[in-house]
Amino acid sequence: MTKKLLLGVEAIGQGAIDGGISGVYAYPGTPSTEITEYIQGNEVAIARNLHREWSANEKTALESALGMSYAGKRSIVCMKHVGLNVAADPFINGAMTGINGGLIVAVADDPSMHSSQNEQDSRFYGKFAMIPVLEPSNQQEAYDMTRSGFELSEKLGTPVLLRITTRLAHSRAGVIPVENAAPENNLSLPSDPFQFVLLPAFARKRYQQLLDKQSLFEQASEESSFNRFTDGEDHSLGIICCGISLNYLMENYPDGCPYPVLEITQYPLPSKMVKKLEEMVDKIVVIEEGYPIVEEQLKGFFGYGKVVSGKLDGTLPRTGELNPDIVAKALNIKSYIGDAIPELVSNRPPALCKGCGHHDLFRALDEVTLDYGNGHVFSDIGCYTLGILPPYHSGFTCVDMGSSVTMAKGAADAGLFPAVAVIGDSTFTHSGITGLLDAVYEKSNIVIMIGDNESTSMTGGQDSSAFGRIESICAGAGVDPAHIHVIEALPKNHEKLVKLIRNEIAYTGVSVIIPRRECIQKSARRASENKKQIIIK
Repeated sequence: MTKKLLLGVEAIGQGAIDGGISGVYAYPGTPSTEITEYIQGNEVAIARNLHREWSANEKTALESALGMSYAGKRSIVCMKHVGLNVAADPFINGAMTGINGGLIVAVADDPSMHSSQNEQDSRFYGKFAMIPVLEPSNQQEAYDMTRSGFELSEKLGTPVLLRITTRLAHSRAGVIPVENAAPENNLSLPSDPFQFVLLPAFARKRYQQLLDKQSLFEQASEESSFNRFTDGEDHSLGIICCGISLNYLMENYPDGCPYPVLEITQYPLPSKMVKKLEEMVDKIVVIEEGYPIVEEQLKGFFGYGKVVSGKLDGTLPRTGELNPDIVAKALNIKSYIGDAIPELVSNRPPALCKGCGHHDLFRALDEVTLDYGNGHVFSDIGCYTLGILPPYHSGFTCVDMGSSVTMAKGAADAGLFPAVAVIGDSTFTHSGITGLLDAVYEKSNIVIMIGDNESTSMTGGQDSSAFGRIESICAGAGVDPAHIHVIEALPKNHEKLVKLIRNEIAYTGVSVIIPRRECIQKSARRASENKKQIIIK
């Protein structure tokens, strides 16, 4: 087939389609979002009517994908690394139930925290769940691993974790797809009617079966064509590269690395291949993006008899992304790291778009909270998080999705008054509703401001599960309808919004204020699309 120029995330999407999926399930999160968007816009996926709608959060996405697997069909579920925290319950338990139709959990990690709260390494989740992990080193491998990953999943009877990082996710390279894509599986239920039942009597058996499979998982890694050993002339050093880090090494050795190199892209760790490297070299350097997971395992294998360097001893930095210069410095070869670039222009911090309705929310909120001092507003994950920064300084917490509601509740429980939560429409349905239920049940004295821009704007304007339903959701959760208010977020309504916030702060109980205006970026795109349609007509 014709070579395609694809982002790493797009290569995964194409690999999933060619691997015979019947559905993709996901919640948007950078740097994983474009996997689903690629499938949503793919002509083959549209013609086959694959499931490709967004889920409310990562937990619901993984559970839905597990349901499709139960029905015998192949599915992929996509998320960023912190999304795997949300999906941890079905992820760990799904390793015990196993699969019926092939299931890949694609997770994009974000070292350097370009758009995330932490740098966690999803390979640890794979090790924790005791399932196979794939970690491609380039876009072609991202495609190949995804496509063949469904076969691996069904062969071993387990979900497979596919882990990438930001640099691979958002860089392009040529990818050659297969000519004959796999067909979708037929509908078929599990041969064991209790396979997906984790009552203790069944769960004990499933857990033992998972343990019994570990030798098969390691054998699959030892035999994998993706794990490669390349010998070198100089055996004073052996190098282990994991995933994309191989590229950083080879950029320093365009004519070939003089040392033996073990490329690890499939886990569990292939211990025989590692032992082969260990026996022929004097010392080992481990180059891996993220946590020192392989380095720690090697020190467990060899004890203190063999020197193993990497992130634990400072040879490589513990934080941030790797790059060729960092790797060069670690290997004591010529590095091109120069002096810091002089700051000729001051950095400009990110800010809300001009015309964004959140401006009106924060202007009104700042005016009201001026009477109470700092520390009364709890923010959340979304565009509106920027309200914490100048010029508004509206918000004093931002921990994880949905935490604004629950932290405001906890602070109110401690006696803080007023306690105001600011959360977006998509984040509210992702993980804010459960906090609202707690607050309603306990009659907590909090004000929840749901900034409704009618989309998941921070990740590209995807449709929100809350679209047109926020007030009914709040009423259904038990909020007194007399204290659910919708107001258009516009400068002309400033005084009205200020009065509304003051009135609801004075009310003892749960109040919900919904400043609503369509995202300015989404509005512009919609206007452009409408204009194109008019021209076509």
